[in-house]
Amino acid sequence: MYNVGDKLVHPMHGAGVVEAVEEKNILDEKKFYYVMRMPVGDVKVMIPVDSTESVGVRNVIDSVEAENVMKAFSDYSADLSTNWNKRYRDNMEKMKHGDILDIAYVVKTLMLKEKTKGLSMGERKMLNSARQILISEMVIAKNSTIDEIDECLNNIVSEELQSEEDKIVEGVDIA
Repeated sequence: MYNVGDKLVHPMHGAGVVEAVEEKNILDEKKFYYVMRMPVGDVKVMIPVDSTESVGVRNVIDSVEAENVMKAFSDYSADLSTNWNKRYRDNMEKMKHGDILDIAYVVKTLMLKEKTKGLSMGERKMLNSARQILISEMVIAKNSTIDEIDECLNNIVSEELQSEEDKIVEGVDIA
């Protein structure tokens, strides 16, 4: 059982802090719920206490793990050659598991795709969701702000795209 003040991650909503444990009567059934405040979007999420394990709720990673995630994000090279349908299914599968490294991969892949070729409406929605999940956990794990994490992610992607452009220009013979 988690306690007030614990920092948790819901696989589809992101990271937050347990503000309360409340008993609610919903559809004539009394249950206890964790009430979590999410830093991204300033939303409250209620999770039934008895289903946290089946939902995949877990503790937020620590600051060392957060640095490893940012390094992995930087190191990922995305394969953008697959068709959007397969990429969408693969990314959705990664997101369902809620592993932070998988979420980081999805964010990086979709950010690169967005900057180079654009995204379908479904992939844009997935990017927004995955990005919210990644940023919310990084904010809590690194004791940072949304803007700082967002800027860091954008810088990593921009630097990679610039590096790719530089390689293309270097390979061109201007004779």
